[in-house]
Amino acid sequence: MITLKSRREIDEMKRAGEILVDTHKEIAKMIKPGITSWDIEVFTDKYLRSQGATPEQKGFEGYEYATCASINDEICHGFPRKQELKSGDIITVDMVVNYHGALADSAWTYAVGEVSDEVKHLMEVTRKSLYLGIEQAQVGNRIGDIGHAIQTYVEGENLSVVREFIGHGIGPTLHEKPEVPHYGEAGKGPRLKEGMVITIEPMVNIGGWKAKMDDNGWTARTVDGSLSAQYEHTIAITKNGPEILTYQGENE
Repeated sequence: MITLKSRREIDEMKRAGEILVDTHKEIAKMIKPGITSWDIEVFTDKYLRSQGATPEQKGFEGYEYATCASINDEICHGFPRKQELKSGDIITVDMVVNYHGALADSAWTYAVGEVSDEVKHLMEVTRKSLYLGIEQAQVGNRIGDIGHAIQTYVEGENLSVVREFIGHGIGPTLHEKPEVPHYGEAGKGPRLKEGMVITIEPMVNIGGWKAKMDDNGWTARTVDGSLSAQYEHTIAITKNGPEILTYQGENE
């Protein structure tokens, strides 16, 4: 069942999004060679609670952390750890914020120190693909319009879109209907309606799109060892167009 949110509920989710955005902006300041994803985890957990919010994914289906921290060839759901990051690495930090029952979800990929032109291209294409998908999040469009816009652009840049992990509806729980793939056919899938709130979160690889799971049962990584990036926003479908509830402002 797809739930439609009222303006009040969307505004509450936007407040959760503002806290999430502030957290990402603080994390961006921390990213440098020598930092660990465990440092980011500890900061995030403490910061969210200082804002009267809680990390929604901590305890979700047994997941133990406030963040997912996916490094290099890890696609998603990487565990925070005490391994130091080095120049040339990339790290995706994904989190879900619960503020008085309202949820917001956003992931961002960060470059550590100096990265190669190939990695810069990966990050730029992934981020742009997110916004191309968001442009299609209009009342009356279909879910397939979002995925088609993302896939067409990414593959045109000789990169690949992960198939196994997709976006989703959000609120009142973390994973709601509808499913939001980042690939597909235009004009297909559920129709977008005013009041829907979804995540769009393309995961893009330098190599092939296929994923494999680590023994921990959570972390997915590329089969071929190529690097992977991800950017994600929480989006409200409104009569005036898509409203990004986790927008980071002019510095995005």
